[in-house]
Amino acid sequence: MAEIELFIGNKNYSSWSFRPWIALKQKDIPFREILVPFDFDNGNPEFAAFSPSMKVPVLKDGDLTVWDSLAIMEYAAELYPEKELWPADQAERAMARAICSEMHSGFSALRGACPMNMRRPVEELNVDDAVKADVARIVDIWGECLNASNGPFLFGAFSIADAMYAPVVSRFATYGLSEDPVVGRYTEAMTQTKAWKEWEAEALKETWYVAVDEI
Repeated sequence: MAEIELFIGNKNYSSWSFRPWIALKQKDIPFREILVPFDFDNGNPEFAAFSPSMKVPVLKDGDLTVWDSLAIMEYAAELYPEKELWPADQAERAMARAICSEMHSGFSALRGACPMNMRRPVEELNVDDAVKADVARIVDIWGECLNASNGPFLFGAFSIADAMYAPVVSRFATYGLSEDPVVGRYTEAMTQTKAWKEWEAEALKETWYVAVDEI
């Protein structure tokens, strides 16, 4: 099997790139990383060479191109079923897909007010009621999943669901969005993974500056 390629954006800012990257790394799925930095103000014409949507991430497997974070992870789950990217239990798998879909399409207030920025000094941010509602809903999801699975991850073992919520873990920590014990427990589990530590170390070394993500 030829090695797949994963095109990603800036590690400090690119929450959507973080999702498939941490999933593949945490599950020891081999891939070649290709980082192409972006600037939201000016765009990046280099994306046209590999991305139909002009966005990252993008996975290449031979002649096949898969774009969108969740689609990439779904493809990886089919390509490497032995890695168990989804929970084995049917009911848990359905729940995992539901919370992934909710993350994929929702929480716009949180995304807009609190962009992922791993270099930003940790400091509590005053947020509006819409962001607070997003935070409360996410804490409920994490609590329900962790209480059912007993952790350390949402469905016991690391899965696509954890990858989808990884950037939110970073946002909660950076902007001081919740002191709920559930958040502390889950943050500890996620940030202590080898994959998280590797991404974060590389993100902190980056020098690209994207003004729109500097709150």
